[in-house]
Amino acid sequence: KAAIGRLAASLIRDGDTVLLDGGTTTLEVARHLVGRPVQIVTNSLPIAQLFATSQSNELVILGGFVYPRTGVAMGPLTIRMIEDLHVRVTVLSVGGITEQGLFNSNLLLVETERAMMRSADEVVVVADRTKLGRPALAWLCALGDVDALVMDESPGLARPDWLERSGARLHVASHEGKIAGGAA
Repeated sequence: KAAIGRLAASLIRDGDTVLLDGGTTTLEVARHLVGRPVQIVTNSLPIAQLFATSQSNELVILGGFVYPRTGVAMGPLTIRMIEDLHVRVTVLSVGGITEQGLFNSNLLLVETERAMMRSADEVVVVADRTKLGRPALAWLCALGDVDALVMDESPGLARPDWLERSGARLHVASHEGKIAGGAA
């Protein structure tokens, strides 16, 4: 996840406004943005904590119902706040990726993530290889609805053809610190 976070953060330009969803992989992206001149918007209390005292970042925290297991705000109040925002890039994590699209395990979270997608010029999804081929409870969107997918490599496993045909730019982070990019 650290390699994914490093690669995803490299796609973000200084001066960008970035909306970071909650999750362990997006937290890794956040770690690589601390100290960079970017404006952060997040619904994640753990991510907000990273930026709360930063002199280099501006922080906007989204409110609403906070899911106790993850410390992430979601639901109607969060969505209303997002509707008033515009960001250059939204970074989302997902619970599953299949040929049918992207999934997450919480219905309120999926509705919140859809609002995040609508508020952004560019949508980047971060996911480790364990999510590939695995659906979750709630369908978020088709793969072609996101601009970029940042994943780690799957040693010994070929990438599925449907991932290559998805229309999303695929960026693959290696565990040795090398970064491989490519279009899917």
